[in-house]
Amino acid sequence: MIDPLGWRRPAPTVEDRLFRALAVLRVVFWVNAVAINLWNAENFQRPLTGVVVVALLGAWTAYVLHACADAARRTPLLLGLDLAVAVAALVSSPVLKGEGFQATVPGFWVAGALLACAVQYGVRGGLLAGAVLASVDLLVREEIGQANYGNVFLLLIGGPVVGYMASSLRRMAAERDRAQRAAAAEAERVRLGRAVHDGVLQVLALVQRRGAELGGEGADLGRLAGEQEAALRRLILAQDAVDPEGPGGTAGSADLAAALAALGSARVTVATPGTPVELAAHAVAELVAVVRACLDNVRVHVGPEAPAWVLLEAVGDKIEISVRDEGPGIPQGRLDEAVAQGRLGVSQSICGRVADLGGSAGLSTGGFGTEWEIVVPRGPRVGA
Repeated sequence: MIDPLGWRRPAPTVEDRLFRALAVLRVVFWVNAVAINLWNAENFQRPLTGVVVVALLGAWTAYVLHACADAARRTPLLLGLDLAVAVAALVSSPVLKGEGFQATVPGFWVAGALLACAVQYGVRGGLLAGAVLASVDLLVREEIGQANYGNVFLLLIGGPVVGYMASSLRRMAAERDRAQRAAAAEAERVRLGRAVHDGVLQVLALVQRRGAELGGEGADLGRLAGEQEAALRRLILAQDAVDPEGPGGTAGSADLAAALAALGSARVTVATPGTPVELAAHAVAELVAVVRACLDNVRVHVGPEAPAWVLLEAVGDKIEISVRDEGPGIPQGRLDEAVAQGRLGVSQSICGRVADLGGSAGLSTGGFGTEWEIVVPRGPRVGA
């Protein structure tokens, strides 16, 4: 997988930053577990086995830190195993310390699994993980006292609170990104409007006047220049009036699956989920344009009858689109050469649009063909 043209990859997400902070907490929790168990070593009926268990918790901590560093590896399976390890550590407490134990072997270490579920899955994930850990903590004890109640209360309240905060931070980040993109688009629109007015429109007006003076074919050329000048002015005025979130823009929501399915043909196979994939309408329009650009490249560079495959997947809070062909692939340096020659189809029609949506576009190419992998955040549904 390569990043075509060295396109800037998206900044770390809210989840990335929270998992980095959680990584530090996990190490602190494990060090605390080691210190507490050493301090209360006389409470162990099987001290050697206790040492093994604490060492295994440290090994698992190291593995989870490595795995969670990559968002693609933060799967339900990984976080489920993380929660299962925490449950197993709790269950080992009466075996290692006897039925009358006061403190569990992992102690606060189990909070790492709780917080990971809360960060990744929000309030529901935090509540579910907290309920599981609290239930196991109560089941392994002979007596339930005030201290035990405090532990259970913190587990049940801490997970949902952290989950709510993580979800709120995601929403705030999405709103900030939309506001920044809107401000950047407005600034670019103003700049291009000035450039067009100072250059292209004045040249067209001059051609119109000089054509009328020359007569004959020059007059026809001047008339065409006048028509293009008027059309360009209307386009600039219309663009200034567009509000991406208002009635003049592409407000509301649309079904991305249906929009992509419409691109299917005898040579293009489109596979989508069996249920609608609702997104903001402007995002659907941009993603359809990206896929069209990919398919146009297949038609131009591989052949008008060359087959292509489009796959749409909705995975959690992300949308993944794959566009694949069986052509000869893109030669090394060909994309850089295209940019140098002013042909910006890949950098703007594909990568530019995806970056504006806060996503990333990856390209795999070689003798097996070419495959674009487009990933964008799902985000809140407009009008949902």
